[in-house]
Amino acid sequence: MAFDSNADLSGAVARLFIYPVKSCAGIEVQEALLTDAGLAFDRAWMVVDEQGTFLTQRALPRMALIRPRLARGQGALLLQAPGQGELRVPLATEAAQPHTPVVVWKDTVPAWDMGDEAARWLTAFLGQPCRLVRFDPAQQRLSSPDWTGGRVVPNQFSDGFPLLLTSAASLQELNARLQAAGQPVVGMERFRPNVVIDGVQAHDEDRLELLRIDTGAAQVQLQPVKPCARCPIPNIDPATAESSPAVGDMLRSYRQDRRLDGAITFGMNAIVCQGAGQMLRVGQAVAADLCFD
Repeated sequence: MAFDSNADLSGAVARLFIYPVKSCAGIEVQEALLTDAGLAFDRAWMVVDEQGTFLTQRALPRMALIRPRLARGQGALLLQAPGQGELRVPLATEAAQPHTPVVVWKDTVPAWDMGDEAARWLTAFLGQPCRLVRFDPAQQRLSSPDWTGGRVVPNQFSDGFPLLLTSAASLQELNARLQAAGQPVVGMERFRPNVVIDGVQAHDEDRLELLRIDTGAAQVQLQPVKPCARCPIPNIDPATAESSPAVGDMLRSYRQDRRLDGAITFGMNAIVCQGAGQMLRVGQAVAADLCFD
């Protein structure tokens, strides 16, 4: 019998992504460890300015060209960028390492500074003084209880929630509209999801009550809680860091979301209700019931 055969819809995990350094390029993976705060190593590091405030592609599109690689065998996060030598950042961080206060949106949290070499590397590439910091898991940064139903939900340096969920069909719908308008198609990388599902209709993720994933060992339960309002980042080509308004303009024509007072949305922020410690893998079966208000 198929996994959860009585569910309203069923499909599979199509793609998985992690973004070790907030707002830098992502890594597509075949499997990832799920934690209460999201996928392991996702948004664990962040680039900050001299005041400790987070930096993103919104102001620095060149961040899209910084490409991380997790070299677990070497115990390192490796960063590459055009015209730069490779930067090696240790995966292991001493708990006694001094903290520095950093700001991400409305939150101020203590974080570990990754040192002067990383700061020089980033400053040279981005053209302004900046430093690399790492989230200390002993600290607590919580998702908004207004959207989690009061549930205590940790996250690291993500914008606000542990996971971003999208579907392959949603991107296909956007690309069909772009092609009809004479515009080039775009890749899922522009939308920076963690979990992409297939076997569902376009934007079904907007209407999922609870996404269940069969890992074989246990059932994972992810709850979509808030539509993901879109800033200009999807307009940025991740291969070139060049921006054009076509994607945002097209989304504006059909993705104004009344749940966020007309904001343009694509994908759903999600929290982990069950299954922390499980391994998510591409191809795992998913099922969900639909919720209509």
